[in-house]
Amino acid sequence: MLYSEKVMDHFRNPRNVGVIENADGVGEVGNTVCGDIMKIYLKIKDGIIEDVKFNTFGCGSAIASSSMATEMIKGKPVSEALELTNKAVAEALDGLPAHKLHCSVLAEQAVKKAVKDYYDKNGIAYDPELFKEEEVHCH
Repeated sequence: MLYSEKVMDHFRNPRNVGVIENADGVGEVGNTVCGDIMKIYLKIKDGIIEDVKFNTFGCGSAIASSSMATEMIKGKPVSEALELTNKAVAEALDGLPAHKLHCSVLAEQAVKKAVKDYYDKNGIAYDPELFKEEEVHCH
């Protein structure tokens, strides 16, 4: 399968690339098998994600997934960011090839890790079930 226009667009012109100094939450995930590493930074004010940036080392799908995920959570309440699914990220990109679906899973996990980091730093209680990590398989 060829990549969709949206995947190509987010790969060529990724949104929200960079680092947020003194971020309120940082989430890093990686997959040693395929070599993709994603880091997401959140700036949160009054429970709203005011700003989000990412640094991703990986393939085009990993970069596009990170870019789309940041676009989807920017300006949203933290609780909504937690509901972001890899399926939603892949759909927003008009689909990913089956062997690249793990990239959208990594994006979801990076967002969740950043939120968990924010909760931990601020002593906000949460249900650990929300942050269960799944194995990410590269094909």
